[in-house]
Amino acid sequence: MFALIQTGRKCFFALIVLLLLSFVPVSQTWANSRYASIVIDANTGEVLHESNANASRYPASLTKMMTLYMLFEAIERKKMNLNTQMPVSAHAASMPQTNIGLRAGETLSVRDAISALIVRSANDAAAVVAEALGNTESNFGTMMTQKARQLGMTATTFRNASGLPNSAQKTTARDMARLSSRLMKDFPQYYHYFSTPSFRYKGRTYNSHNRMVRNTQGVDGLKTGFIRASGFNVATSAKRNNRRVIAVVMGGNTAAARDQHVAQLLDRSFNQIASRVASRPVNRNQNAGKMIAKAPIPVAKPSIVLARANPDPAAILRGEIPPSSNHSGGYVTPASFVVPAVSAPRITQVTQSVPQAAHHDSWAVQIGSYHEPDRAHAQARAATRWVAGEVAVVEVEISNRTVYRARLIGFQKKQAHTVCQNLSRQGMDCLVVRSHG
Repeated sequence: MFALIQTGRKCFFALIVLLLLSFVPVSQTWANSRYASIVIDANTGEVLHESNANASRYPASLTKMMTLYMLFEAIERKKMNLNTQMPVSAHAASMPQTNIGLRAGETLSVRDAISALIVRSANDAAAVVAEALGNTESNFGTMMTQKARQLGMTATTFRNASGLPNSAQKTTARDMARLSSRLMKDFPQYYHYFSTPSFRYKGRTYNSHNRMVRNTQGVDGLKTGFIRASGFNVATSAKRNNRRVIAVVMGGNTAAARDQHVAQLLDRSFNQIASRVASRPVNRNQNAGKMIAKAPIPVAKPSIVLARANPDPAAILRGEIPPSSNHSGGYVTPASFVVPAVSAPRITQVTQSVPQAAHHDSWAVQIGSYHEPDRAHAQARAATRWVAGEVAVVEVEISNRTVYRARLIGFQKKQAHTVCQNLSRQGMDCLVVRSHG
């Protein structure tokens, strides 16, 4: 009998210990001298979790996110395009693993460099980009640091483009979260590259190091990194139930442990958001299950070529000017280009609403559908860097879910197809639709 009581006491105390451990914060159970983490709500900027978020850490290959930011910016400023060939120097060819085996004297396209940086985390490709944009990798490191300051990354210093060991190359989890956010907001048209599972170069297929994209619910980017001094790092973004969070974890002991920890942080953070949303009053839509198209959100007009008496034919092929349907060889501005300028627009529901300027022959090029209006607007604006068109964001409700469709409007059907073809050449998916469809 006494033995049974003693056994019962041991089981009871063991149960108490397990219960106590279950309430230990995730960051404490994962604590080590290199550990740092942060999770933010990408919709609001609210910090959902942080531990050592301002502590100085080695970025490792998370550095390549800034290299990509600089590359995307150069493309947008038309200093280069996806097909631009960048020379490979002896310095770039000498970069250690991981790499894609570049040789001095070769060239690497911008398109392949993007995939190599994201999928393979190629150090040689990083050096090629650095020299193409900064002449030398050292100078490019200075440019990266300057850009970091402009983005508000006050605790970050870069010395190279790859993240290879350098005692002066430091950052924080908070700064890496900020960079992740800016990559998505400033260059939404390129974000899809961060979920690329593999790419093929010189007959060889390279698979992504970022297994979270395949294995973790909602994860659709960004980047992993590792050097001995940093441990296993990751900056990732995930979306569930129309909400997006950004998580950065630095200092993992193994890639598997890091990924498991991030998954726990994501689950916890989305549960926080769900609990907060559930506590708010719910406005039930009487038209549940029906599609309700709302008026386009008025947005600032991009720079548009309105008329040109003697146009450059090459400009048509580049999509800089929509071709006219008249026979004089001139160019006309479709009527639906004219959208009233409104600051801080308020969205009002209008069933089957159509812009006043739209008519039966008015067509649009749809760039994509998004859960946030600002991302839809940014994507449509991004398209105007390659083609002329009027930006419109159309809000649509389908079965109680709201989506925002990014469009360029005001085309005739043939014009719309030409614009979509030009966007496709730039790597942007698009669809030709009727403006009122």
